[in-house]
Amino acid sequence: MYNYNQSSFSSQASTPPSLEIRHGHYFNYVVPSGWRVVEDGQFAVVLFSPDNTALTIMVGNSGLPVNYNPWQFVYEKLLAMQPYQLQMGQPRQVQPIAGCTVAYEWDYNYMYNGIAYQGIAKCSIAYSYNLCTMVMTCAASDRSQWANYVSWLPQIASEVSATNGAAFGIQGIMAQNINISLTEGQRHREYREWSQNTWNEVNRQRNESIDRQNFQFRENLGNVTTWTNPYGYPMVELPTNYNYYWINRQGQIYGTNDPTENPNFGSTQDWLKMNRYLP
Repeated sequence: MYNYNQSSFSSQASTPPSLEIRHGHYFNYVVPSGWRVVEDGQFAVVLFSPDNTALTIMVGNSGLPVNYNPWQFVYEKLLAMQPYQLQMGQPRQVQPIAGCTVAYEWDYNYMYNGIAYQGIAKCSIAYSYNLCTMVMTCAASDRSQWANYVSWLPQIASEVSATNGAAFGIQGIMAQNINISLTEGQRHREYREWSQNTWNEVNRQRNESIDRQNFQFRENLGNVTTWTNPYGYPMVELPTNYNYYWINRQGQIYGTNDPTENPNFGSTQDWLKMNRYLP
């Protein structure tokens, strides 16, 4: 599945610790020994170093218009960290991650909690008809330590591949045939909050308050909302393009922004209204 091997890193001046291939529900990815998996979900994989001074992020969305600016996509994703003085350099074309056809890379730096950080971010793109999927992979660390990471950490961030058709929301968007305009893509794919508290506490505390934060974090990160199913199917995450969703006995889903619209009129498919799920 992966195109790397451990020896390919050993010739670098600064080498990573031992590496593990992790098989998540949606992605396969590489984890350096001792690093924490902060997020492993449908839209993102986030890793932190043991001392919390370095990180890698993979995050993607499908259903974007083909003319969506890769720089804009990366800039918006980096803003999710709530950095100060975020700056990105000039783009350069590089090798995309598995499953994508083209990629661009930027050097970037920012301030966070009074600490200067430096990193490399890459946007890999896969095209399909009039839509595309964009995936950002990035690596960063405290600027004083970046020289120890630059030779191998960006490559670790890129060693990720989707193993589930629902990764990045592809199935949900294709099933509803949603054509997203550039304006909608910018508006609906902005992050709401990615706080340091969430980063540090995910996978370490499982009390009710943290569970609610994690649930909201995953919804914001994937630009989805969660809906219950009156026919007994499992709960489902759906794009935020619509305020109301209906489902029939066959599991087909219909979205609308009109609160008075009822797909049962003129139909025999027994549509029932779905309800938002909030923990």
